[in-house]
Amino acid sequence: MSLVLLRCWGVRVRSGWNARDGAPIPASVRLQAAPCGQPPHPSPPTWQHGGVTPATHSTLFPQVPDAADAVLEGLDPEQREVATALHGPVCVLAGAGTGKTRAITHRIAYGVRAGILQPSSVLAVTFTNRAAGEMRGRLRQLGASGVQARTFHSAALRQLQYFWPKAVGGSLPRLVDRKIQLVADAAAACHVRLDRGELRDVTAEIEWSKVTQTVPADYAAAAAKAGRDAPRHPAEIAQLYAAYEDLKRDRAVIDFEDVLLLTVAILQDRHDIAEEVRAQYQHFVVDEYQDVSPLQQRLLELWLGERDNLCVVGDASQTIYSFTGASPDHLLDFRTRHPGATVVKLVRDYRSSPQVVHLANGLLAQARGRAAEHRLELISQRAPGPDPVYSEYTDEPAEAEGAARRVRDLIASGVPAAEIAILFRTNSQSEIYEQALADAGVPYQLRGAERFFDRPEVRKAGIALRGAARFGGNDALLDDTVDLPSQVRAVLSGEGWTSQPPAGSGAVRERWESLAALVHLAQDFAAAKPDATLGDLVAELDERAGAQHAPPVQGVTLASLHSAKGLEWDVVLLVGVAEGMMPITYAKTDEQIEEERRLLYVGVTRAREHLSVSWALSRSPGGRPGRRPSRFLDGLRPGSGNAAPRGGTVGTGGVVRGTTGGVEDVVRRVNRKPARCRVCGRTLTDAGEMKLMRCEDCPSDMDEGLYQRLRDWRAAQAERSGQPDFCVFTDKTLMAIAEAVPATPAELAGIPGVLTRKLKRFGTDVLAICAGQDVEGVEDEH
Repeated sequence: MSLVLLRCWGVRVRSGWNARDGAPIPASVRLQAAPCGQPPHPSPPTWQHGGVTPATHSTLFPQVPDAADAVLEGLDPEQREVATALHGPVCVLAGAGTGKTRAITHRIAYGVRAGILQPSSVLAVTFTNRAAGEMRGRLRQLGASGVQARTFHSAALRQLQYFWPKAVGGSLPRLVDRKIQLVADAAAACHVRLDRGELRDVTAEIEWSKVTQTVPADYAAAAAKAGRDAPRHPAEIAQLYAAYEDLKRDRAVIDFEDVLLLTVAILQDRHDIAEEVRAQYQHFVVDEYQDVSPLQQRLLELWLGERDNLCVVGDASQTIYSFTGASPDHLLDFRTRHPGATVVKLVRDYRSSPQVVHLANGLLAQARGRAAEHRLELISQRAPGPDPVYSEYTDEPAEAEGAARRVRDLIASGVPAAEIAILFRTNSQSEIYEQALADAGVPYQLRGAERFFDRPEVRKAGIALRGAARFGGNDALLDDTVDLPSQVRAVLSGEGWTSQPPAGSGAVRERWESLAALVHLAQDFAAAKPDATLGDLVAELDERAGAQHAPPVQGVTLASLHSAKGLEWDVVLLVGVAEGMMPITYAKTDEQIEEERRLLYVGVTRAREHLSVSWALSRSPGGRPGRRPSRFLDGLRPGSGNAAPRGGTVGTGGVVRGTTGGVEDVVRRVNRKPARCRVCGRTLTDAGEMKLMRCEDCPSDMDEGLYQRLRDWRAAQAERSGQPDFCVFTDKTLMAIAEAVPATPAELAGIPGVLTRKLKRFGTDVLAICAGQDVEGVEDEH
């Protein structure tokens, strides 16, 4: 039998067909080289809903169940059915907040603890490192350590690294983290000029092509059939795709899609290797199955072989990644492929209040298409909460300020900052909310930032704790400590932790938040295990780092709707929910519009209790108020019909007409006119130009000396508050001040970026500097 080798390594290639479903496997990735039926566990007869353990808000350190049957305690009847269906194909249709992760982790743990499943024979796959880490953490807490819980790419990469020398020879080529530079080089080789946006879009098209197993020559036809809106002419993208593949071959590198493609190729053509993998893994669990791509589905089929010990979990109404090649069809067709499958529906929502669930169900009730035909109507299991609040603002800056003010008030009322999230459609919306939160003195964290255990301060803290644990009583830091939490506080005080947080929301605050998370973790650990030592805590941290099971960090979360998938908060603010943004402008087809609806559904179902939905009538202050609330809200928000009303109600559940704060700020904003360049008179739309009050290309009459004095003063203010410089004023705002040289508070207030709060806090200093007076923080020589 011939072996498989990849063409790009200079070896012969043969084309082939997927014998199972007729789909072609690209020639560029086909390798060729030379020489026990466990019965359902009955529900307790005394079961009633009130006895079900909540699906969320579990303690950080629960007691490990002492027996297999104890693993099933606290599950509702449907979750218990999932947990005890350990053989044959199982399909779990799980709505948002219904405890799907809980059900499948208890299923694995019950099988392991009952001796039905061997931990090393189970492979659980999902789509993000965070989800895989959470799954490993939960399994460890249930006494089922040793189970492999990984992403598709991670599992494939391990197999590829292990089998590559045997299948191909030599070491696996280098894996590139980011392909965008390679795409840029391929464009240059083809003499094609791409701007930054086109470069990103072409890269996305190449990724889609590879996960749908489309070769360059077939791209145009495949893109047309899929209804993709190509960023360039399809023939040109096909040319760039081919050049990109050639460039990878020449440089002997592979990308993340190649990891899956190569693994598929090896398993498909080396039956001995495929059998070795199948001997290792005999039971598979796939989370978020609605997001599986054709390539991932093919890999899963090769892992399975002729067996059917497969459990899949998903919700077609949460399919939001079709642009990457994901399709809910694999989930919806599961019973067709597996006629004898056990199908369990989870609809008891333990996450969200009835008011939030009512809105979520209302969104899906208006949906169309195949996914909508299989929607799950959620039933809230929580006590009633407040109605969703709808807010309309004059412009986007006002909306951001309103959101920051609401967040500040919630924190003041006792809501932890870590239990609040601001969710938006695109990452480009983040900056204005970062600035608004910084202006309000609210700490925040960006979703998708550096992993917790990879942060420098966390690594240093781990070293310090490990050293203190090793030296024990010989460490002077521990002389006055009486318990584990006080020991941790003493050690981390040397790393920058203090009992009170620093002011502001800059890097100093972020470092403090990381250390504070370790302090809180130590307190929870000691409460769960009173006899635990510092060494025990260090071991716990090591296990958590290995599983990427991070403790919560205080700080409001800023995230896109896509990156918020799988997360939840007590309070969620959905911002920018207006036509053109939700649905996004480039969503043209019915399928694309429905995916936008599902994306909003995902955002709504992230909220446990408090939900705010807001939109702005214009992008910029003084702009034409031509926007309207998203069509998805029609008939759902009070007072709305087929057209958004211009009147409105104020109060819980109604539309709150947003303002930005005090009376003077309202007056100032109402009286604003469209921003125009003070040099040429052109209407300004770019945020940076609006701050400068002139076009970037128009000549500047900035007072360089004044600008430098303002920068020196800003640096002193930032250092004093522990914030980054831009949280005081951005460079553009300082340039605008140095150009305008305001003499009165009114003139200063007229400069974009100088909002009411900053005017009150910094106005006196700034006007004094503009007048040439000495202010603390400004060097005399300037």
